[in-house]
Amino acid sequence: MEPKVFAIAPASGSSLGWMWGIIVLLALMLVGTVAVMGWSLYAARHATFSLSPESLRISADIYGRTIRTSALVVEGARRVDFGAAPEFLPKWRTNGIGLPGYQAGWFKLRNGEKALLFLADRQRAVYVPTREGYALLISPQDPDGFLAALRGHQSAP
Repeated sequence: MEPKVFAIAPASGSSLGWMWGIIVLLALMLVGTVAVMGWSLYAARHATFSLSPESLRISADIYGRTIRTSALVVEGARRVDFGAAPEFLPKWRTNGIGLPGYQAGWFKLRNGEKALLFLADRQRAVYVPTREGYALLISPQDPDGFLAALRGHQSAP
């Protein structure tokens, strides 16, 4: 005698709706995460620091911004050697991106200072304090040229 096969009773429409909703939500979260990570990886190689007499414009990922030049404490700006000055090393990421070879966003430094980082090359790190309650820690391709331009804007009328 041939076995009789009985299919499972179909689930109610509301339970299937919940499952599809969860699947769609997870898919959107995954796509969003991949998009943010992709944008961050792109920014890690294409961020720019545009300095004018009026402002420093940081074109990067979601943490990019424009800072008035008058808010920068130019006399405190300097290159940072993390071996000689470990107090400037990022300690805690409070709202940022930490990828191998790229840190961007808000961090606390070892000295307790709040800092906005755009750091891709630690050998080219530049520290710039601001009058806004935080410091910048960036890595321009030409750190000495950046500092010279920053100091040149300070002395301009």
